Amino acid sequence: MATDTISACTGSSLLQPISEIINLPLDQVNFVVCQICALLMACCFRLYLHPSKTSPLARHVVATLLGVYFALFCFGWYALHFLVQSGIAYGIMILAGVEHMHRYCLVFALAYLSFCQITRVYVFDYGMYSADFTGPMMVITQKITSMAFEIHDGECLFAGAVFRRMPSLLEYFSYNCNFMGILAGPTCSYNDYIAFIEGKPYRHRDQGSNGKPQGKTSLNDPSPNKEVIRKLATCFISLLVFLSVCKVFPVERNIDDGFIATTPFYAQVVYLYLSMLTTRPKYYFVWTLADAINNAAGFGFNGYDGEGLPRWDLISNLRITNIELATSFKMFLDNWNIQTAHWLKRVCYERCPYNPTAATFLLSAMWHGAYPGYYLTFLTGIVVTLAARAVRHNVRPCFLGSPTHKLVYDVITWASTQIAICYTVVPFVLLSVGPSLKFYRSWYFSGHIGCVLLAIALPVKPRHLRLKEQQLGLQPSSTHSQKHKAT
Repeated sequence: MATDTISACTGSSLLQPISEIINLPLDQVNFVVCQICALLMACCFRLYLHPSKTSPLARHVVATLLGVYFALFCFGWYALHFLVQSGIAYGIMILAGVEHMHRYCLVFALAYLSFCQITRVYVFDYGMYSADFTGPMMVITQKITSMAFEIHDGECLFAGAVFRRMPSLLEYFSYNCNFMGILAGPTCSYNDYIAFIEGKPYRHRDQGSNGKPQGKTSLNDPSPNKEVIRKLATCFISLLVFLSVCKVFPVERNIDDGFIATTPFYAQVVYLYLSMLTTRPKYYFVWTLADAINNAAGFGFNGYDGEGLPRWDLISNLRITNIELATSFKMFLDNWNIQTAHWLKRVCYERCPYNPTAATFLLSAMWHGAYPGYYLTFLTGIVVTLAARAVRHNVRPCFLGSPTHKLVYDVITWASTQIAICYTVVPFVLLSVGPSLKFYRSWYFSGHIGCVLLAIALPVKPRHLRLKEQQLGLQPSSTHSQKHKAT
């Protein structure tokens, strides 16, 4: 990489002529070109650096060096933040010890990420262009904390056994900064990544604590070619839809005074859905391409389905069909940014004794960045989630009596879910407080008011009480079975 082609703010300027010809920002051109190169390198990585042909050491070195190169090409010297954040967190893991490392790493990684996000938004973005180097840092933050929690929980693999072990410095930086996931992720388990590097994908998840296989396993090395081609086709269609349709339905029109004054409310609802619908293909493109890159390298194999076909969804970040046909808020969230949802569940939701839903949404807002719109979206998401949960627990059972009633329920909840999602994420797109509140005022805060009323009118018992009741309900049957065995 020539030093004269690297800018401290925007990365390489080598592709500036292409950026001007196709009229796209240079950082976007750099990103797409690097991802295409990563796809080609992934194919070579699988073919020429296969575990059967080379050592894990060589695979770690190549994956790390390529990742650092792509980071420098896209973000210039801002990419050093990736190494600094990772390096300090590694030191914290060593100094803090197993008992406390997960807490300290979570606090540090989030604090460092937040500092970079705040300075990028409120210092360098005004009067000076800079690429969003904090995007990869968001994924690295997840990886740092995920690894710390895995080590703390005693889930790290070594020589087929499960126990607490610190990774080597090379393994650590390879996991955080490999070329397959440095630019767009997705987050993955440290165990899964090491198993991939060592040539044991899927095998370690079929082992018990004694290192022996549990049940039927398939240890062969299936080809990912068909899956990669399918995902690349999805990327192409998503990009085509985004470039051709997104400008037809700009989100900003939802807060245009003339549009609000002259458009009937039902038409505003339809336009809101269409405008938010056309923003999704951008994420479909980025996340599916990232998934295809990992698959092309041989990473992402998740065993076989019921028909004996290989599954390549171990680190997939979304399920498009389930998103577009979601009939509940939970179903939408479970299929959108899947790896982030897993991370939030592990580091927050499952460990927070009280109000885990609110705590998880607030952590998600902090992780996403410093724009006020993010916090408005996730605060709104709390009340929408509570209302959706109340409806599902109290109303859904009334419609399960017949297929017709169930179909009616599904149609109503699909429409409600899609509008609720759009209503919730408008501030996420608009970013600022003023435009976001203007949108909500134009809807008279009806979504907030309706959700609060539903949550009050249809109460649901707290999670810890439901779990306690389930445990109490299991005790009699378990006691009875023990007595039966004794007799």
